[in-house]
Amino acid sequence: MASRPASRPPAPQRRLARTYAAVNIGSFRISAMIMGETETGELQVLGSGHRASAGIKRGYVTDMAAAAHAIRDAVERAERSAATPVRSVWIACAGAGLASDVVSVDIEIGGRRIEDEDVEQLLVAAQGMIQPDGRKVLHAQPAHYTLDGAHGVANPRGLHAERLGVDIHVMLADGAPVRNLTEAVQNAHLEVEGVVAAPLAAGQACLTVEERELGVALVEIGADITNVAVFAGGMLLGLHAVPMGSGAITDAIASSFGIRRSQAERLKCVAGSAVASPSDHRELIPVSPPGEGGDGAPVGPLARGADDKNRIVRAELIAVVTQQLGLLTAEVGRALKAIGFSGARAGQVVLTGGGAELAGMADFMQGALGQPVRLGRPPQLTGMPEAHHAPGFATLAGLCLYAADDPIDIRKVGTGRGGVYRALSRESGWWALVMRLFRALKEYF
Repeated sequence: MASRPASRPPAPQRRLARTYAAVNIGSFRISAMIMGETETGELQVLGSGHRASAGIKRGYVTDMAAAAHAIRDAVERAERSAATPVRSVWIACAGAGLASDVVSVDIEIGGRRIEDEDVEQLLVAAQGMIQPDGRKVLHAQPAHYTLDGAHGVANPRGLHAERLGVDIHVMLADGAPVRNLTEAVQNAHLEVEGVVAAPLAAGQACLTVEERELGVALVEIGADITNVAVFAGGMLLGLHAVPMGSGAITDAIASSFGIRRSQAERLKCVAGSAVASPSDHRELIPVSPPGEGGDGAPVGPLARGADDKNRIVRAELIAVVTQQLGLLTAEVGRALKAIGFSGARAGQVVLTGGGAELAGMADFMQGALGQPVRLGRPPQLTGMPEAHHAPGFATLAGLCLYAADDPIDIRKVGTGRGGVYRALSRESGWWALVMRLFRALKEYF
């Protein structure tokens, strides 16, 4: 009797050191993602879920109960996919009057070597420089340091200088809309780990470090709002919200052909394009999806200009799409000019958001803006569904990547985190003197 081959033991699963959960609360879709970080630092998507949005308009909560239910539903789908429950999530803020500012501050060093407590003293000094003017501070992060006015220093520790400075990137938002978003998440029985400005999250997912340093514009096209952000020197330097998105294209299609919005959305996604082709005049597109009428008969009244089978000419659809895109692109161009990203100072434009998934969008924008344009997609992480490697999921993935990156927020400096010197106030310089004396004695004696 032949012996049975020994079965191979299952491959050991890598242990997770941390788990991050994120929810992107959009006007068209609410999506959730759960990401794990292994002990070796590798990131992998454990599960995700999404559903149609409810109770959200232009990034604002308009129906608390509906929004909370939709958020809970999206998170539960992600939990089932990941087989992992979550208690707290990171959320993105796309509306709420987002504004970006840069605060610069420096302190006297006196030519000696810069130590840890010098950096912390500088960051504590920067805390007093933030002037929110009644608005909520979402982020206050050191972008880069300066030594005697020279920019571009990533880590000043161990270097010598007369003066040490830092540029702090501050992201502000209106308080009430942010509180509504936070409360909607809490009503879904979840804690809010942090609120991240949507352009920062999207930039984290689809912009390279070099692009953010040299200068790049990120155009995030949502359903109701398009955020235009300009990065340079590693910071988000300018931000402008255009109150128009891909939903305007859907509404224009519905209005032009006298059809339901759901039919218009399907036509836009299935047959819509930002670039016309010679065959469009010969192609007929069914307004209703196949099989909707059962026996093939059209459902409801015929679309305006449709044949007896409720089909429209694709060229007419493309004309409506491109007309609306022309209006949107003009607004984006004006926003870029207002921020200063035009003419000789213009550079790469990166399109992201669900509206960027329309066929031919990058080519249309490039021709209209006269600048190089590419699509921005999140990185293809282990476990990420292929459908999520798309511009529409860049902010969601970016939220998890932002959480994993754990950037320094100067408002947390001085809270006694382990392994970090207690931050010094401007009145407690004696502690810095004691620490320097201690290290000098240790080094030379």
